[in-house]
Amino acid sequence: MEQPDRISRRKRARQIVAARLERLEDLSIGKLVPSTITLLALASGTTAIRFALNGQWKQAVGFVVAAMILDMLDGRAARLLGADSRFGAQLDSLADLVSFGVAPGVIMYMWSLERMGNAGWIAALIFCAASAVRLARFNVESVRDEGATKGNPYFTGLPTPAAACMMLLPLLLWFQWPGEMVRGPWFSAVMVAVTSALMVSRLPTPSIKYMKLQRQHRIAAGIVFAGLAALLVLWPWATLSVGLIIYVASIPFAVFAHHPRYATRAGN
Repeated sequence: MEQPDRISRRKRARQIVAARLERLEDLSIGKLVPSTITLLALASGTTAIRFALNGQWKQAVGFVVAAMILDMLDGRAARLLGADSRFGAQLDSLADLVSFGVAPGVIMYMWSLERMGNAGWIAALIFCAASAVRLARFNVESVRDEGATKGNPYFTGLPTPAAACMMLLPLLLWFQWPGEMVRGPWFSAVMVAVTSALMVSRLPTPSIKYMKLQRQHRIAAGIVFAGLAALLVLWPWATLSVGLIIYVASIPFAVFAHHPRYATRAGN
């Protein structure tokens, strides 16, 4: 009969092996992919700041757009690979704060707001602070299952990627029609005020991620997506500007559809 100490040592050894195997599972490729994409998005947003400091505006905006694309891909990769985790959600929020809060604020300050002196820097800080508030609220709502879902495809307030695009709209317009009016610091300050207010507001905004698409419409949607991709390659700034204007114009319709009074009537 085996001694109790030997049995205890074997049991402890099995527990150690099981713990190590569990750690190896946590480090599997499938679980690392979404976090790697998130870190690439963070690197892209940080690189946008570098180009802004050098006055290379198109490259700066291009890297913000790249961060947006990567931000969409990391969530899809996590759901596809079954790698959703609280760690990934927190990492994604930190990356979003840099890419869609700090980077656009620095870009707009260096491009236009700097001419307002300290007031311009305060405006950039307000945008960053509003982004942080928006992301913190999103994290809380996600934990409480109050965020956008398939049944309720609306966010509360303007998402930070959309706010970053809206913040950079004067710069996108300037790429197409260079002029002092578009680059004026007061125009940029108005965009800061509007986007910051929308981010911290309680207004419902459409969530493209959870928009329902009927099966019979998927082929048509694929064709439209391919057309949009071609337009982005041929006329990137004009396509982004028009797409952003359409998205912002859809917000009043989202408010109308989401309001309890109108939603009840629609259901009847």
